[in-house]
Amino acid sequence: MVKDEINGMANGEKMYQEQDIVYKSKVYAFKDGEYRKAEILMIQKKASGTFYYVHYDDYNKRLDEWITIENIDLKRGIEYPPPEKPKKAHGKGKSAESKYPKNDRRKSFTKPSKTEPSTPSAKVEPSTPSIESDHGSNAGNESLPLLDEDEKQKVPVSKEEEVERLRFSGSMVQNPHEIARIRNINKIQLGDHEIEPWYFSPYPKEFSEVDVVYICSFCFCYYGSERQFKRHREKCSLQHPPGNEIYRDDYISFFEIDGRKQKTWCRNVCLLSKLFLDHKMLYYDVDPFLFYAMCRRDEYGCHLVGYFSKEKESAENYNLACILTLPQYQQHGYGKLLIQFSYELSKKEHKHGSPEKPLSDLGLISYRAYWAEQIITLVCSMRNETTIDELANKTAMTTNDVLHTLQALDMLKYYKGQFIVCITEGIEQQYERIKSKKRRRIEPELLSEWQPPVFHPSQLRFRW
Repeated sequence: MVKDEINGMANGEKMYQEQDIVYKSKVYAFKDGEYRKAEILMIQKKASGTFYYVHYDDYNKRLDEWITIENIDLKRGIEYPPPEKPKKAHGKGKSAESKYPKNDRRKSFTKPSKTEPSTPSAKVEPSTPSIESDHGSNAGNESLPLLDEDEKQKVPVSKEEEVERLRFSGSMVQNPHEIARIRNINKIQLGDHEIEPWYFSPYPKEFSEVDVVYICSFCFCYYGSERQFKRHREKCSLQHPPGNEIYRDDYISFFEIDGRKQKTWCRNVCLLSKLFLDHKMLYYDVDPFLFYAMCRRDEYGCHLVGYFSKEKESAENYNLACILTLPQYQQHGYGKLLIQFSYELSKKEHKHGSPEKPLSDLGLISYRAYWAEQIITLVCSMRNETTIDELANKTAMTTNDVLHTLQALDMLKYYKGQFIVCITEGIEQQYERIKSKKRRRIEPELLSEWQPPVFHPSQLRFRW
C-alpha cells in the first residue's frame, strides 16, 4: 500500500482515501457489471461501517441505493462540487449596516429598510440540516451530512403557510430540498406483497428507522411494527374505498371519493403513491380533488389496483392530476384502463381533457401508447375524410394532443397547401396488431347512470 502511494505521488497523481469522499462529490461506483459515475447524496456512519447513498448519472432516481466503500473505485479519482457563491442580500437598497463603517456606533440604532420584508419566513425555505451542509472554498474540508445531525437550523413554517404554498403551486410537489432525493423507506408490506419503494415519501421520521412499514390494504394506515398492524387489522372494518361505486363489470370496479369528505384515506393513499412517483403528487391538501380508485374484487373485499385524481374545478381543463398503478399490478394493462376511464368521464362531461404536466416517465409512456392506439383505431376504422376537431371530439382528447400524436406517428402530411392525415402501410400493420390483441376495455354503457358532480362555489373555497 505504501509503495502504491509512493508510485502515485511520483506520477503526479493524488491517492484518494475514504475520508476524501464528501457530500455532493462524484465517484465511480460499481453498477451493472461496470464502474459508473455516481453522485454522493448522503453519508451515514454506523457501527458496521460507513454507507453512501448515491445517484448514478443517466439513471433514474428509482435506482438510487446505499453502497459501501467496497463498491467505489478511488483510483479513478473524486470529482468535487464547485464552491457555492455567497448569497446576495435581498432588497433593492443597500442595507443599513453598509452605509457606515464597521466601527461606527450608529449602526446599532438604524432602523430596518422599508424595502425589506417584515416577515423573514416569506422568502426563506426550511432547510434540511440532515442533508445540506455549508460549502467552503476547499471541497475537502466540507462537513459530512450525517443522518443524526442536529435539526436546530430548521425554519418553522406554520400550517397555514404550508397549505397556501401547496395550493399556489398547482401540483402538490412541495419537496424541492435535497432530502427529497433520499429514499427514506426501506420496504413496505401491502397485503401479500412486499415492495421496495422507489422514491422519497414524507412519512413520519420514525418510519425511516424500521426495516418494514406495514400498510393496511383497505384504509392504508401505516405501522412500524407487525404487532401494531395485526391489532389494526382485527379492528379495521373497511372493505372498499370510502366512496360511491360508479362502475362495475366482471373484472374491476371504480369508486369515486371526495377528498374533502375522506381526507384521511386520501392522504394515506397519497403518501403511499409518493413512494413510486417522483413528479407532482398530492400529499396534504386533498380537498380540491376527486379520487377515482380502481379495484379488484375477491371474497375479502375490493383491493386497490390503481387510481387517478382530478381537480374539481380545473382552469386548464385537465382531466387528470395524478395517476398510479401499484407496482405489483403494473404491465397488466391496468394503466390504460385508468387512462381510458378518465377520458370516458370527460365524454360524459362533454369536455376535452388532457393530463396535468409534467408526466412521470412511466406515465408519459402509457399516455403516448394510449393516444397512438386511439388515433390509429379511429382513423383506420373511419376510412373517410376527417378533421382534427372531429378526432378530438370523438376521443375527448385536446386538439394539441391529437396533433402531437399524428406528428409522432408520421401521419400528418403537407399536400397542395394543406395538411392531410395519411394512412401508411406501417399504420395499417399497427392497426391489425391492435385488433389482434385481446384487451379489457371500459364499457361506456356501464357509466350511463353516472352524472358529473356539481359543486357550489362555497364548496370550492377550501378554507380560503
